[in-house]
Amino acid sequence: MPAAALDDLYDYDPKYLADILKSVKTIAMVGASADKTKFSYGVLRVLHETGYDMIPVNPNPKLTEIRGIKVYHSLQEIERPVDMVEVFRPKEEFYGIAEQAIDIGAKVLWGQIGVYEDRAAKLAENAGLKVVMNRCPKIELFRPFWKPRLDLKI
Repeated sequence: MPAAALDDLYDYDPKYLADILKSVKTIAMVGASADKTKFSYGVLRVLHETGYDMIPVNPNPKLTEIRGIKVYHSLQEIERPVDMVEVFRPKEEFYGIAEQAIDIGAKVLWGQIGVYEDRAAKLAENAGLKVVMNRCPKIELFRPFWKPRLDLKI
């Protein structure tokens, strides 16, 4: 499906997104990477520097920390409440991660750009979670500050 069609399909009210980002404090990032060239690293860095309590989740047993933050190898290992599960994994894994997010009592399931699966969304919503798919929280966090510059030449 073309990206523009996905944007229309998963079109969220800006207030819905803003309310989620204002209400969550603890974010478990499934698919977090220690590789500074990966998009997930940059998103983790910005969200952490913005003040969110980030919990990197990566199954690699050799990976123990990212940016000085302890890495968990599964959502089930996390020993504190998680407000939001952010997913940086292939969309084919989204349903299983939705099940895990429900199991740990998360309030929000957020699929990164390219991560969407309607069955997973329905499962999570039926369990009481708010769901966002095919969006980046880093982008949404700063969207209100973007101002068009109509005076610039193309």
